Amino acid sequence: MKMKLHVVEISSVFLFVFEHRNMKCTSCEGKYDGDAGACRQCYEDIKAKVAFLTISYEYPLTSFPDVVLYGSDDGHPDGPVKVMAHTVVLASRSPVFRAILENETKEIHIYELWPPQEFFAFVNYLYTAEICLDQQSARTLLVLAEKYQVHHLRDLCQKFLVSNLNCYNSLATYTLGHHHNDKQIIDAALTFITNNIEKLASSDEYAELKKSHPQLVIEIYERHFASL
Repeated sequence: MKMKLHVVEISSVFLFVFEHRNMKCTSCEGKYDGDAGACRQCYEDIKAKVAFLTISYEYPLTSFPDVVLYGSDDGHPDGPVKVMAHTVVLASRSPVFRAILENETKEIHIYELWPPQEFFAFVNYLYTAEICLDQQSARTLLVLAEKYQVHHLRDLCQKFLVSNLNCYNSLATYTLGHHHNDKQIIDAALTFITNNIEKLASSDEYAELKKSHPQLVIEIYERHFASL
């Protein structure tokens, strides 16, 4: 009887250790070793998000918006879209906005954004660090995040574009990466393209790329032949 109890105790300890070495992440639902509640990657993502949302106390916090952000009207009959914002939020999220606002500017024009939903998505992200991306919005917001040095948003757009590469968007993503000198996107897209060169070489997008950016096609073939 004593021996059986001892076995049960050992089994309980073993199960306890096993369960804690194979936990399920509450964020991505993947398995990981430990008992922190989140895997290492999700933990780093959450930590970066918290750091991004931390308000700088260099500026007085007010309950009332004190600056206007304008989006491009792009010839829209109703004129440019606009949204009221807070100096303290903009200055904390972007060093570029901070430099602009140090001159006591009360209006900021963001001409790159259209349609309006992408303008509002960008402003909403500055307040919440939440974004719902698709191919078009990821491309637009990547450019904007680079310009205003919103690094957390830039990283999310990069990850989205890299993780969603396929035969329909890889050439456009590759071109985008070159336009903005984004090595991470260039390398990922180039690897995908060279691995699928036989299918892509017969596409209309590839024919257009040869006309508009022949130097990029040369780079593709150089990588392709180097991998043979």
